[in-house]
Amino acid sequence: MSDVAIVMGSISDLKVMQNTIDVLDELGVSHQTKVISAHRMPQEMLDFAKKAVDDFQVIIAGAGGAAHLPGMIASSTVLPVIGVPVPSKYLKGMDSLLSIVQMPAGVPVATVSIGEAGAKNAAILATKICALKNEAYQKSLVDYQQQMHDKSLESGKNLD
Repeated sequence: MSDVAIVMGSISDLKVMQNTIDVLDELGVSHQTKVISAHRMPQEMLDFAKKAVDDFQVIIAGAGGAAHLPGMIASSTVLPVIGVPVPSKYLKGMDSLLSIVQMPAGVPVATVSIGEAGAKNAAILATKICALKNEAYQKSLVDYQQQMHDKSLESGKNLD
């Protein structure tokens, strides 16, 4: 069992979703990664969503284009789902963002920003959810915030 499931609609989404993996690794959060296409693998997607409650605490779903994966998973599980809009070739991720964020009432998907920063924030948000029951994750988040603080402080020292 892992705490976080990372799913993406296509292996081409890995370029963005690798940021989620890297942050979860840095924070020491257990996770599994899968490619599950809402359009090409609908039965597998539904099976995953229905069984996910037995194996995970949070699902992070990255998708580009029509970006139905996060919403379809959210409609089929009681777990929190965080959607990561992956930039698309033509609309630069605006299509993905709007597809993920505009969910109907009763089917929420927490949605982060488009691309790499959003993928990192999805990992941090998932860790915060898991940290409600895990003190080690709480400590990892405190350390991570301190590192960001120290890095910002250090960067300002180089100014005249």
